[in-house]
Amino acid sequence: MKLGLINLVLCFVVALIISPMIIKFLHKLKFGQSILIYVEKHKQKSGTATMGGIIFLLSSFVGYFVFFQKNNILATTVMFSFLFFGILGFLDDFIKIKFKQNEGLKPYQKIIGQLGISIILAVFIYNSQLVGTTCNIPFSSKTIDLGFWIIPFVIFIYLAVVNSVNLIDGLDGLCGGVSAVVIVAMSILITIISSSIEGVIAIEHANVVKVSLGVAGSVLGFLCYNCYPAKVFMGDTGSLALGGLIASMTILTRNYFLIIIIGIMFVLTTLSVILQVTYFKLTHKRIFKMSPLHHHFEQTTHETKVVAIYIIVTIVVSILTISIYL
Repeated sequence: MKLGLINLVLCFVVALIISPMIIKFLHKLKFGQSILIYVEKHKQKSGTATMGGIIFLLSSFVGYFVFFQKNNILATTVMFSFLFFGILGFLDDFIKIKFKQNEGLKPYQKIIGQLGISIILAVFIYNSQLVGTTCNIPFSSKTIDLGFWIIPFVIFIYLAVVNSVNLIDGLDGLCGGVSAVVIVAMSILITIISSSIEGVIAIEHANVVKVSLGVAGSVLGFLCYNCYPAKVFMGDTGSLALGGLIASMTILTRNYFLIIIIGIMFVLTTLSVILQVTYFKLTHKRIFKMSPLHHHFEQTTHETKVVAIYIIVTIVVSILTISIYL
């Protein structure tokens, strides 16, 4: 955990330093964000630099290579899932910018890309002795052995988490703020839960925490430029990358169900979209003024308050969950 905190500070500083340069470079390339026309309050944000996820991708890998050790299999897997989903998001952002529209990859193309990455990771996990086919039950010492079914289960977790994190990226500082809290909370929980484990697996889990805290530091540095009024958006480059990392943290340490608790705002955001779409198809009426949920709240209050509430709720839930494990 100590090295993880050092990595967090290192990556935070690197992100702070490189952010102005990358933002300037993105503007020079005219990589500006197109804004959804139905979100009236966001019209003034059109043209804000996007693809800012590059900032915390680069700074996180600086920390990874500084603290790199051979045979860090799980930590390396976490970082490569972070990278691969980030690359997919980069392609999506690039298409949006090239054609000056708010839609990038077609939905089926994005799902195929996510499925491809998820299948590779799921097969690796199934064949890895460091992970295995069991999953931990929250607040219990019991486990469930899923056997071969771990493969479709892991694929589902990746798709669910990656898209949930992507959906919450709609307000300045929202996705980054909530994700940073989730990553730190998950790191603390993994450290506590893994304290009873010995040998190689304990070392691997510690390395996962180390690189994950580096990402949290990078995101915090990025947030200095992404909080309202944002000078840069993370784009799908950032949100898909963060989703991949959070999913990998959950999966590779076998704490599959903790993300439902710690990531409660991800869950509620996704449910709001599912409910809105389903209810509208059935009744041609809407449950919420807008979806995802943060846009519903934004209709009656300023986005900074919405972001603050989301982050506070995530912090409170995280503290309560951690206190149960202590």
